[in-house]
Amino acid sequence: MPAAFPVAAHTDNVGQGTIFVAIRGQHYDGILYIPQAIAKGASRIVIQHDAVIPNDIVLLLTMHAIPLTRVENSRKALAELSAQIADFPAKKLKIFGVTGTKGKTTSVYILEALLKKLGFKVARLSTVSNAINGCELAATLTTAQPDYLQQFFTLCVAQKIDYVVMEIAAQATTFNRIETLELDGLIFTNLEREHAELYPDMEDYFQAKYKMASNLKTGAPFVVNADDLYGQRILSQRPSSYGFSLQTQNSSYASVLYENGKLQITIQNLTYNFSYKGIPGIFNAYNLAAVFLLLLTSGFSLDVLMNQVLEFPKIPGRLEEYALPNGACAYIDYAHTPGSFKSLLSVVRTWTDHVIVVFGAGGGKDHIKRPLMGNIATRYADLVILTTDNSRQEDPDAIVADILKGIDFKDKVLVELDRARAIEMAYCHSKKGSIIMLLGKGPDEYQIVGSTKMPFSEKGILQSFIK
Repeated sequence: MPAAFPVAAHTDNVGQGTIFVAIRGQHYDGILYIPQAIAKGASRIVIQHDAVIPNDIVLLLTMHAIPLTRVENSRKALAELSAQIADFPAKKLKIFGVTGTKGKTTSVYILEALLKKLGFKVARLSTVSNAINGCELAATLTTAQPDYLQQFFTLCVAQKIDYVVMEIAAQATTFNRIETLELDGLIFTNLEREHAELYPDMEDYFQAKYKMASNLKTGAPFVVNADDLYGQRILSQRPSSYGFSLQTQNSSYASVLYENGKLQITIQNLTYNFSYKGIPGIFNAYNLAAVFLLLLTSGFSLDVLMNQVLEFPKIPGRLEEYALPNGACAYIDYAHTPGSFKSLLSVVRTWTDHVIVVFGAGGGKDHIKRPLMGNIATRYADLVILTTDNSRQEDPDAIVADILKGIDFKDKVLVELDRARAIEMAYCHSKKGSIIMLLGKGPDEYQIVGSTKMPFSEKGILQSFIK
């Protein structure tokens, strides 16, 4: 990515001639960073119509003769200006989006892998990392800010990318990140409680997800999980969507059968059979089915995929497997919601008679899900070790206390707030055939304590046991 953007909302991306859009965020006010933006070469400042500028900053603007523009919505202005000045690069690309609480990352990786197998040049925007034709870039948000997105799309056009596949979080609509984006297809995986710190009402959360449908091009397919209650709402409100079901045959556009690495999709008396390996769990069968259906409804011929066994892509932090010297096996997984805990642990429980779960909960985030995750973890595990997971400004003991409220079988629980020691403790309690589940952090290589981001690698800890 370029060192400086033509339009930016963060001073890290400001250079000579940049238009700096000062946004009032949840924790920081961009107005206070105007002096830094000017020092780095900003040529124009854009602010919200009701923003109050301190007198010293007004004087600084006057001294440097820098124009100030007030807009109705500074987040929307960031998206529109970023696209306009980059000459709307997204319009020169085909873009597929995936939204939902669970399965976004996995679905995006599957979609990327299959499009590449079909011969296309593909770019990816995801929680784990971003990539342009295989070249990996760091990702800081599930859906990046619009100034980053437009520069990413500009690079995609320069490298003659055919398709961009991207995760789209609810915050992307709430904070106008995809304001100018037109999608060639969209998948809705599911919806469950998450981000209650931002959406205390599930209806608000649903509407933020559903709003993405307005970004679809005319006639572009919207593929919806009909086994999800909110998916059923979408299908009733938007009958042109393509529903699929693994539970009820003939109740939606496509019915799906899943068994032992085989997926059968039936659409209006046409049957498609796909085989794959390296993909455990019915939750991933949903992701695969959604991706196949999106490609089918987008006009792709998938005959070439039916003549071979497909290899499920390995995704960092998604059931990432490590065989341990004592005969146990550890998995790193990003699961951090009650639904993802249940989906994952119910499958893992069938693989072994001894499950150890290590997890915590993010500080300053959704409090409601904490006891629910505790309840589910102890229901499926033989031992649960509660620890930290980006405690931020919140007291780690208070986070653990919230988790414990949902746990009936407290004799199954140990508490170790040092996450590295918690992982070591799990290894000490494991034996041949045990499965250790390290949940919540996934591919993250850090811990956030207070406002400090410190290096922390679960992968590195596990690898130290193996050496």
